[in-house]
Amino acid sequence: MLPRLLAILALFVAMGAHALSLDDLSNKDASGGLKEALTQGATKAVASLGKADGFLGNPKVKIPLPESLQKAEGLMRSFGMGKYADELQTTMNRAAEAAVPEAKTLLVNSIKQMSVQDAKAILTGGDDAATQYFKRTTSAPLGEKFKPIVKKAMAKVKFADKYEQFAGKAAKVGLVKAEDANLENYVTAKALDGLYLMIAEEEKAIRTNPVGAAGGLAKKVFGLLQ
Repeated sequence: MLPRLLAILALFVAMGAHALSLDDLSNKDASGGLKEALTQGATKAVASLGKADGFLGNPKVKIPLPESLQKAEGLMRSFGMGKYADELQTTMNRAAEAAVPEAKTLLVNSIKQMSVQDAKAILTGGDDAATQYFKRTTSAPLGEKFKPIVKKAMAKVKFADKYEQFAGKAAKVGLVKAEDANLENYVTAKALDGLYLMIAEEEKAIRTNPVGAAGGLAKKVFGLLQ
C-alpha cells in the first residue's frame, strides 16, 4: 500500500498536481524527512572516505603536498627522488582516511539536534544549505577530534621519518625548512574539506533525485521541492 501511495505522490509532484508545497507539511514531517535524507547522505560520505584509498584513490579529495612543498616536489622528481614525495603524500592521505570515520557520530548528533527552523531553512535554501549547516555546527569539534587521530596515524607509519627524508633532501637544495609547515594541521583541514565536499555531493544527489532519498518521508519532502 505504501509504495503505491508514494508512486501516486511522485506522479502528482511531476505534474504539479494540487500545487503541493512545504507549507502543506507539518513541521514534524518537514524536519523528519530532511533528517532521514541527511543521515543517509552523511553516512555515505563518511563511508566513501573512511576506507583504504578513500582519499588517495579519489582525485576530488586526494590531499596534495602543501603549497610550500610543491616546488620542492617538482625539483625532487626531476632528480629522480619522487619516491620521497609519493611516500609523504600517501602517508597524509592514509591519516585522513583513518580520521574520517570518527565524524559519523558528530554528524548524526548534529542532525538530531537540528531545529524545525534549521530544517525549513535548509529545505528552502541553496543546493548546499545542508552542507553549510554541517560546516557551521561540526567544523570545530571535528577538527579537535581529527587532529589526534591524524597524529597517531602518522606516527604508526613513521611519518616524522618520511617527512625528514623529504625535507632533508629538499633542504639540501635550499627549498624547504621543516618548520615551514605544520602538516598535522594541514592534513586535518584537508580531511574536513574532503568530507564536506562529499557531503555536498550527496546533498546535491538527494535534491536532484528524491527517489533515491533514504525513506518515504524524505522522498515526500524533497519531492515537493522539485
